[in-house]
Amino acid sequence: MELLDKLNWRYATKAMNGKAVPEEKVNKIIEAARLAPTSSGLQPFEIIVVKNKEIKEKIKAVGWNQSILTDCSHLLVFAAWDTYTEDRINYMFDLTNEVRGFKNEGWENYRQMLLSAYPKRDSSVNFEHAAKQAYIAFGMSIAAAAYEEVDATPVEGFDPAAVDEILDLKAKGLRSTVLLPIGYRDADNDWLSSLVKVRKSTEDLVTVIE
Repeated sequence: MELLDKLNWRYATKAMNGKAVPEEKVNKIIEAARLAPTSSGLQPFEIIVVKNKEIKEKIKAVGWNQSILTDCSHLLVFAAWDTYTEDRINYMFDLTNEVRGFKNEGWENYRQMLLSAYPKRDSSVNFEHAAKQAYIAFGMSIAAAAYEEVDATPVEGFDPAAVDEILDLKAKGLRSTVLLPIGYRDADNDWLSSLVKVRKSTEDLVTVIE
């Protein structure tokens, strides 16, 4: 299967060469995230695409000084909603009705159920839930990048509050969750590039209950 071949090809690139990824490929990587499944279809996150060198440098300074944060072509910042609100929930339900061209009683009942529960929960609980949805999309982007033979490295080693300030995310009701630099590997300067991929065996990973 071609996708599995590409996933075997990818690794967490530690050095990138600064070469630009064609926008067509970047758009496909982002589109994979847009098409990702999310709880109740709410898509409670946004993706900030950073190409600006100065902003990359600022993020690098609060990201353990990792070179891939500036040597990448594009830096994707997955930012989750800071909480669920009635407006945010209604927007997605209204969008669904508009796109589908009709209202469904069961769907409207489900809307009311979410409206009666989510906005009342503690914002930290809501953010954690939204962040999990962002991670689903994040994983889809990694797979899409591999399919396009674009290197991508998951980055959790950064100061989220600092990145939020750099990108003014608080004003948008967002909190940075995880970073995804995409670009092309600098194999000659990446100690990890020549090493064999190591994963658990299927037997160690999977339990089948019949």
